[in-house]
Amino acid sequence: QVQLVESGGGLVQAGSSLRLSCAASGRTVSNYPMGWFRQSPGKERERDFVAAIGWSGGNTYYTDSVKGRFTISRDNAKNTVYLQMNSLKPEDTAVYYCAVDPSLFGRPTINSDDYEYWGQGTQVTVSA
Repeated sequence: QVQLVESGGGLVQAGSSLRLSCAASGRTVSNYPMGWFRQSPGKERERDFVAAIGWSGGNTYYTDSVKGRFTISRDNAKNTVYLQMNSLKPEDTAVYYCAVDPSLFGRPTINSDDYEYWGQGTQVTVSA
C-alpha cells in the first residue's frame, strides 16, 4: 500500500509561483509513473489531468493550459514528485492531487482511471 501526501498549496496572487510536493511512503514509487491532477470549483466529480512523469523522469506530459508554466519533476531517492507552478492564473485555482500509476516501468498517461493511489489533495487558490 502506498500513502501519498501533498503539500505546498496556498493562496497567492496571479503571476505568483508555488511548488507542490508529493511524498510517498509505504513502498517505493521510483519505478512507477506519477501524475498530478486537479479538481476545480464546481467540478467536484472531475479530476482533470495536469502533468505526468515517467518512472525515470525522462518522459513528461502536460495539459495544454499549463505548458510553459508548470514543470513536473521527481526525486526517486526521496520518493517524491514535484509540481513547480509559475505564472499562476485564477483559473489554476483547484485542489491538486498526486497519484501513482501501478504500471511498473510504464509510460505516463493522462487518464485518471490508470492511476491507483491518490493523495488527499492540497488547495491552490489564485486571486486576480
